[in-house]
Amino acid sequence: MLILIILALALALIWTLVRLYRLQRASRLLHQAVLQKQPLLREDTPDSIDSDLDRLREETNELIAETARLQQQRTGHLAQLDATLGSLREAVLIVDSDNHILLANRALKAIFPQATHTLNQRLERVLHSVDFLEYVAEVRKGETPPRAEMEFASGNQSVWVEVTGTPIPSAQNGGRPWALFVLHDITRQKQLEGIRKEFVANVSHELRTPLAIIKGYTETLVDGHREMTIDDRDRFLRTIQRHSERLNSLLEDLLILSRLESINPGLRRESTLLQNLILTIVEDYRARPSASNHTIAVELDEGIGEMMLDPLKITQVFENLLDNALKYTPRGSRIAIRAKAVPGEVEVSVADNGTGIPANDLPHIFERFYRVDKGRSRETGGTGLGLSIVKHIIQLHGGRVSVDSTLGKGTTFILTLPLRKTE
Repeated sequence: MLILIILALALALIWTLVRLYRLQRASRLLHQAVLQKQPLLREDTPDSIDSDLDRLREETNELIAETARLQQQRTGHLAQLDATLGSLREAVLIVDSDNHILLANRALKAIFPQATHTLNQRLERVLHSVDFLEYVAEVRKGETPPRAEMEFASGNQSVWVEVTGTPIPSAQNGGRPWALFVLHDITRQKQLEGIRKEFVANVSHELRTPLAIIKGYTETLVDGHREMTIDDRDRFLRTIQRHSERLNSLLEDLLILSRLESINPGLRRESTLLQNLILTIVEDYRARPSASNHTIAVELDEGIGEMMLDPLKITQVFENLLDNALKYTPRGSRIAIRAKAVPGEVEVSVADNGTGIPANDLPHIFERFYRVDKGRSRETGGTGLGLSIVKHIIQLHGGRVSVDSTLGKGTTFILTLPLRKTE
């Protein structure tokens, strides 16, 4: 009886040890499978003990090999996709059903510089636009137009994009669809459109006033010229003449500005001695009645030498600056023109000791139709385009223009031109 009990205990112990061994083997097999490494070889364990585990081992080996192959294929496809999307100028964005970003190409960061870490981020944390989030929701429902324009907040500025979106099947069968979006940056187009609208509005406003005056005075002359005195007719005709000249001046400046902004601005460079050009212009102005009560001083560096310039357009620059200095400075003011050579450049300044320009106006004075004193500018015949023409001509020569002004002390315009040798 005791022998039977001992034999039973021995069999139970052997069975327990076999179970423990198989559990350990299964544990090691599971560990290797998790790490996607090859499990233990078959010869490590007799067939009589681990035939089931051997079958599991073989199937696991096949599964790991297939997983590795798919992983390699996926990596190759992602690399090809990244290379393809990376060359696009349009931003491409894929989000899952919970608005987590699954894919974003480099163009997205170019359009939105603040979007540095995008993958797996919530869409609303990367792109700040309520309209876009509503568009995303509509895309999933299939209720969106083919394209939509919308504004995004990007730092202190706004970015306009044209968005196209479409739902795509989820990787999980039966799951809610993902969404693919293509974003095209149209910020520059929007800015140009705004400039065009502002320009048309400004031109219309500038033309309306003299045309209305000419029309009104002409109608009065036509209807009542027989009853009018000679002095009244003369005054009316001089008013019509003055505003006709203003219209002509405005149209000429518009044509000049249009040519300067065209693809072929007609810049004709020739070997020019800047000192002689400035002296000729100044002598002409000194002889004009408008400059009889002003002092025009000239200080020129004789070592500047000849430069490749368009003398006609550079003459327009100095004429605009001198006209402004004479118009907007009181009698007895002093205007100083200085030119000196600096390394690689020539720096020319036109300074006056007039009333100066307010600091709030300085950033805008080179804009078209911008006037510091709007009423006085129109009285003196200004078109509001002179300084814009100055800026374009200097930039066409590869130079820069800036202004320095203090109220009550005067204004200085600084022109910088590259010192190019004659060819």
